[in-house]
Amino acid sequence: MLRYLAPASLFACIIIQPALAQNSNNSDKPLDVQSSVGDLHVGKDADAHAAGLPVYPGARPKHEQNNEPLNLAIQTESFGMKVVIAKYESSDPADKILAYYKEKMKKYGTVLECHHQGDNNGAHLDDNDEDRNRPLRCEGDGSGPVRELKVGNEGNAHIVDVEPSAGGKSTTFSIVYVRSRGKTGDI
Repeated sequence: MLRYLAPASLFACIIIQPALAQNSNNSDKPLDVQSSVGDLHVGKDADAHAAGLPVYPGARPKHEQNNEPLNLAIQTESFGMKVVIAKYESSDPADKILAYYKEKMKKYGTVLECHHQGDNNGAHLDDNDEDRNRPLRCEGDGSGPVRELKVGNEGNAHIVDVEPSAGGKSTTFSIVYVRSRGKTGDI
């Protein structure tokens, strides 16, 4: 997943540095830059809808320091990628949230359920079309408290991570959308 993040980060730094200097007082506003090199969108405007899924009924956005929602899109002639990450919490049990999203994600294909420790990357951004079309798969040893629903392929993935709290009184879940393309295709 991180293969494109280094060049994408460099691209973002080069493109947005002048815009950030002008917009330093607007840290909560999205940043949109269009140039001859490519287009960039960076914002905290991520939510479940931007990831192609509904918000679980009664869920509340979960904001943590250094872990804000992210909506990132980069398009150039050479590559493109879009990453949407939104985190929520609910007082409902994890099983109920999993059942809800399993049903909602079926419109994108066969839903895979995985278990992990909480440090899983979920999807990978690959640099060729053949890898991008590879189906998603579970990674790790299949154990752990975090249950993950995945649907799609390496180049177009919808992911929901669900983790019950230590006391079991609430559930935290993340909704992630990752899309990448090579020289052709849409983001």
